[in-house]
Amino acid sequence: MRLTTKGRFAVTAMADIAMHRGTDPVTLGEISARQKISVSYLEQLFGKMRRCGLVESVRGPGGGYRLARAMGQIAVADIVLAVDEPIDATRCGGKKNCRDDQKCITHDLWARLNEHVLNYLAAMTLKQLVDDQIAKQDGVAPLQNMRKTMPAHELGPVTSQAI
Repeated sequence: MRLTTKGRFAVTAMADIAMHRGTDPVTLGEISARQKISVSYLEQLFGKMRRCGLVESVRGPGGGYRLARAMGQIAVADIVLAVDEPIDATRCGGKKNCRDDQKCITHDLWARLNEHVLNYLAAMTLKQLVDDQIAKQDGVAPLQNMRKTMPAHELGPVTSQAI
């Protein structure tokens, strides 16, 4: 499975806007300079993301782009899918005609991988991505609630003795 440049650059550009957010819109030229992505390529990506309601454009002097929704309401999957990036590890594009118009023996494996990747990207918000990046820049590991990742049978009450 491969995520192409289109999907990677779209997520990178959205993270850039989120990290440089404020009251002023961010220009594509600023994103281009910071992320080394051509302005013409960004124009294509931002047109698609604007049509999907992820960003809004501000015209005129001081114009540019800003997030159309709160960072916590934008999933990475929303960004990737907005730029028409397929999330598909199957050879057949999910049509089940992998081999001689029949489903290949590993089709279900790759289809399940697609589901896992899409679920992971859908669970990761732009806010989480930005918070993680800021924490890494500051040299501080982000806090995680490990109780959310533990199986229910392993969860027990937290007491001062356990600490």
